[in-house]
Amino acid sequence: MPVPFLSARGALLGLALALALAPPAQAEDRALQQRVEAVLAAAPLGTRFGLVVATEDGSELVAINPDGRFIPASNTKMLTTAAAFANLPGLDQPDAAGGASVRLDTEVGPVPDVILSGHGDARLSSAPDCRVDCLAALADAVAARTRRVRNVVGDDSLFPDQRWSPGMSWNNIETRSGTAISALTIDDNELAMVVTPGAAGQAPTVAALPYYEVRNFATTVAAGPAELHFDRMPNSRILRLSGTIAAGAQPETLHLGIDDPAHFAAWRLKALLEARGVRVMGGVDVRHRPLTPADDPAHRGGAPAARAPEPEALARLTPPPLAEDLTHTNKVSQNLHAELFVRRVGLVRGSGSIEDGVAAIAAMMAQAGASRTGWDLSDGSGMSSYNRVSPRAVAALLRWAETQPWGAAWRATFPVAGVDGTLARRFRGTPLEGRLSAKTGTLNATNAVSGYLIAHSGRTLIFSFYANDVPRDAGATQYMDAALVLIAAEN
Repeated sequence: MPVPFLSARGALLGLALALALAPPAQAEDRALQQRVEAVLAAAPLGTRFGLVVATEDGSELVAINPDGRFIPASNTKMLTTAAAFANLPGLDQPDAAGGASVRLDTEVGPVPDVILSGHGDARLSSAPDCRVDCLAALADAVAARTRRVRNVVGDDSLFPDQRWSPGMSWNNIETRSGTAISALTIDDNELAMVVTPGAAGQAPTVAALPYYEVRNFATTVAAGPAELHFDRMPNSRILRLSGTIAAGAQPETLHLGIDDPAHFAAWRLKALLEARGVRVMGGVDVRHRPLTPADDPAHRGGAPAARAPEPEALARLTPPPLAEDLTHTNKVSQNLHAELFVRRVGLVRGSGSIEDGVAAIAAMMAQAGASRTGWDLSDGSGMSSYNRVSPRAVAALLRWAETQPWGAAWRATFPVAGVDGTLARRFRGTPLEGRLSAKTGTLNATNAVSGYLIAHSGRTLIFSFYANDVPRDAGATQYMDAALVLIAAEN
C-alpha cells in the first residue's frame, strides 16, 4: 500500500528534528561518516566497502556495513596469529617442539632407511649458506653414523594430509603463493629458477635444482620488459616455461611451488647425504597421514586418540623462537607460515588439522565477543575464497586482544605505515606515517586493512576495513587510505 504523502513528510520532519536535537558528538560522528562515504564513493563502480572505526572502549565512530560478510584475504592471518599467541606456549623460547629430526629405521633390514620427520617448523633450510635450522646438520648426523642407507623417507604424518585448503584457487598451486602445506617444510616449499637471456631469437638458459623437468619454450627478444610465464599441472614434475625476456636484461628469478614438500625435503636430504659419501641404495619415499573424520572436531565426538610416541631421533634441530616467525608471517604476509601456524594451534587441541585450528580460533573469537555470524574460515592464510569476516567482528578481536597479556606482542607483528612490511610504501608523507600498524590483505577483487592508528588527538583508534567486488584491473587501497587519513585528522 503506498505511504501517504503527509505521513512520509511527517517522518522526514521527525528525522530532521531528531538530527537537530542530537548531541553534538553524535552529529559530528554522522558528519564524519558522510565525509568518509564521499571519499569511498569515488572508488570504481561496484566496489563494496565495509568499515568499523572504534575507540579503545568500543564506541564506534564510523560504521559502514559493519556486519556485512567480506572476503578478508590476508587479514585472515590476524586471526591465525592471534590464536597462536593465545594457544602456543613459550613463543619467545627456541622452538624445541617444531624442529625436524632424523632417525635410522633398522627394522627394514641390514641397511637402514633414513626417516626425516617434520614437526611443523616453517624455517628448515637446505641453502648452501644456511647458518641456523639447517638440513645439512641432519645430513652430518647420518653421515657420522653410517655410510650406507636404503631409502630416504620424508615423514610429514604429524599433520593430516591437507596440502591445500578448501577454496584456494587451483591456479595458485604452481606458485610460491599456493605451495603445498606439510609438517615437513623446507626452503619455504618453493624452488627458485633463474632465467638468463641469450641472444635475440634464442631460448634463454634456465638454472634450477633438477627437481622439475623444465620444457623451455621461452624466447629472447631484442627489447622489452620480461614477460615470462610458467605452468604445471598439480602433482606433475613437468614444468613449461614460456614468454619472452630481452637480450642483455638482468636474469629473472621465478619461484616455483612444491606439491609434495615431504618428498622434496627427502630428495634434498638424499643429495646432501650423497655429497657426504653416504651411499643411498634405494630412492626417495614419503609417509603421509590421510585425512579422516577423526581429524574434524565436529565429527569425532570427543578428544582425538592419543598419538603414538615418536621413536628416538638420531638428531633433532631446534629452530629459533616462534615469536620471530609470527612477526615475519604478518609483516610480509607469508602464506605457508600462516598455514603451519593454524595447524600447530590445531595440534594443541586435536590432530593438527585445519578444522582443529579453526576450532581454536572459534573459541578465541567467542572470548573476544565477536558474533559467530561475523566470521567463517577455511584456512589460516587468507588464500581461500571461502573465508568471510565482518568489520565489527574483527574490530572486536582487535579490541579484546589489547586486554590480553600477549596483545602488545601481537600488535608489534603488524606492518607499520610507511616503515616496513606490506605497508612500507603506503601512507608515506601523510600524518599516519609511522602511526598506523595494521595487517593488509589482497586477493582477487579484494583489498583489506585492519589494525590500530593514532589519531590527530593522540588517542588510539581501532579499525577494520574491507573492499570486495573491486572491478578487474582496479584497486581500492588509495580510497581506503584516504578515508583513514581523513578519520585520523578529525579525531
